[in-house]
Amino acid sequence: MAKKGVKVERNSVSEQPHELKYEAKKEDTSPQKVEATKKATGSNKRAAVEKKLEGKK
Repeated sequence: MAKKGVKVERNSVSEQPHELKYEAKKEDTSPQKVEATKKATGSNKRAAVEKKLEGKK
């Protein structure tokens, strides 16, 4: 039997503005810095982005 609803991807940070704002607020930084960090890591995995942002504090 199939489950109702949509699977939510919680392990990645998308390019959507609300995702960038959420991650920025969570890490106490700007959405632009989150986007730049995503490009610098070459990954959209939440763990990689957060680890890189922690090093920038």
